[in-house]
Amino acid sequence: MRVLLVEDEPLISEFIAKGLREAGHNVDHTASGTDGLHMATHETYDALILDRMLPGLEGLELLRILRASGHRTPILILSSLGDVEQRVLGLRAGADDYLAKPFSFAELMARLEGLLRRQASSLETPMRLHVADLEMDLLKRSVKRAGQILELQPREFRLLEFLMRHAEQVVTRTMLLEAVWDYHFDPQTNVIDVHVSRLRQKIHRDLGPPLLHTIRGAGYLLGMRA
Repeated sequence: MRVLLVEDEPLISEFIAKGLREAGHNVDHTASGTDGLHMATHETYDALILDRMLPGLEGLELLRILRASGHRTPILILSSLGDVEQRVLGLRAGADDYLAKPFSFAELMARLEGLLRRQASSLETPMRLHVADLEMDLLKRSVKRAGQILELQPREFRLLEFLMRHAEQVVTRTMLLEAVWDYHFDPQTNVIDVHVSRLRQKIHRDLGPPLLHTIRGAGYLLGMRA
């Protein structure tokens, strides 16, 4: 899941971003409503977490602009303005959910997962990915091959998700660096090779024919090959 967090309180934004990343999600953060609008309209996100009181552009105004332009990404308002009147105001402005501060991270995650389930249902977006006998459940964050559960680290899960979404396609190192590591430059390390090697060991492990292949000089491919 790729999340845009628009929050100007440093401690709260650090807390949320850290928790989401530990859970294996990509997070972009800005403290400015104006920058948040630009990022939301120029990048693709699975969900937005939006504060109300922001510098540059107030949260509800940002929300109204997005909805008026046809933006359908699920949006969760996170605000200290938590009385019933304010929650109703936020929902009527176009928010999909509203969580008052202070909050628990577990509830925040549960609400985001609920938004994704509803989005998947309305758009018929698959929450399970399949490649041969390899299965990934995006909501439960579980992976099985040949019916056996595979224990993946968060980064390995993100790497496999990207490869499964591009099954039978050659995926380049640049694509992986941007999508899985949020790098927009080559760090000149073997970080990709190390993670691919670990992932390959876990999804192969005498469970079936090889699925993750290195395409020399090009990148990697997930799928069945003759």
